[in-house]
Amino acid sequence: MFLKALRSQNSKLIDTTLSLHDKGDILPDSYVIDLEQFKWNAKIIKDKADELGIKLYGMTKQFGRNVALARVLQEIGYEGIVAVDYKEARILQKQGIKISHLGHLVQPPEHVLYEVISEFQPEVITVYSLDKAQSISDIAFSLGIKQKVLVKFINDGDTLYANQESGFLLTEMDNILTELAKMPGIELEGLTHFPCFLHDGESTKPTPNVKSLVSAKEQWVSSLRPLNQVNMPSSTCCSTLPMIHSFGGTHGEPGHALTGTFPENSDGSQPEKIAMLYLSEVSHHYKNDSYCFAGGYYRRGKLENALIGSEVVKVSNDDTNSIDYHLKINGVHEIGTPLIMAFRTQIFVTRSDVVIVDGIQSRQPKVVGRYTALGDPINE
Repeated sequence: MFLKALRSQNSKLIDTTLSLHDKGDILPDSYVIDLEQFKWNAKIIKDKADELGIKLYGMTKQFGRNVALARVLQEIGYEGIVAVDYKEARILQKQGIKISHLGHLVQPPEHVLYEVISEFQPEVITVYSLDKAQSISDIAFSLGIKQKVLVKFINDGDTLYANQESGFLLTEMDNILTELAKMPGIELEGLTHFPCFLHDGESTKPTPNVKSLVSAKEQWVSSLRPLNQVNMPSSTCCSTLPMIHSFGGTHGEPGHALTGTFPENSDGSQPEKIAMLYLSEVSHHYKNDSYCFAGGYYRRGKLENALIGSEVVKVSNDDTNSIDYHLKINGVHEIGTPLIMAFRTQIFVTRSDVVIVDGIQSRQPKVVGRYTALGDPINE
């Protein structure tokens, strides 16, 4: 999906990865991240957000809940990290990373809430049930604090991913806010929805969710309640930040744009440049095809091709229901030959390693960190 963009935007990352593979410094089934380019992407997104008065929570799940990269975002001035679930929050918080947003994609379980509120101390927790809000309120009240919450309202026709369906009905908004306002341990901070922007094959456009969010924003303001945050996640990048601003959004959550691997950049046209690739090598042959080591395949990644030397070869996975022990490569290629791929991924659901390399752009490459897909350091 991003191989063309990788070759045009960051050939140094390819060359460095191949050199390090040749020395045995990087093994197959590794995502290799160019630290200099990652920092550059993070900074230009932050600069654009600052220009528009938008605050940013960094999203780390795409690159493996990685503490080192989360720390980079924190140093650049991001407001903190949005954690998909309490497990991600726990990993990052224990390493001194600020957890700013929790509960949006996955609500914290009941028996974790005390830890979340007392130790993680997130800036906001998204709620989409009164029961969960009441549990948060009870614990926060017992601690003598108020936990700020965001509320998600949905309407007919909204875009909701399978098994991520959630939210209060927009038609019940007044009643829900009234009930939430009665809970002494929470403070109503604002609104959110997801996904707010999606690429339709041609460009990134607002989803119906934005209309619901704007309607909720108008109702909230008319109720004379302070509205401090309108969080509009998904596809946050330099090109969508102006849209967030135009709809009255206050916060975005960059993820894929930090590594340049977002649909708008599949042609290499965006200011954010590709900062990540996937490395494998030929494992064996079967009939007239070669097979390479896998483990990092993501079914929604739109992986089609790989680079072997200067040759672009077709990559296929004949059954997406099968475990990706290997991927099939057209043609017979020498065993041990490295392959370079670039596709949309979610590293935290793979079994791959993450290798961070600094100095690629300044031609002084050095491996500065190796991590599991869940953010644990690999000490070799």
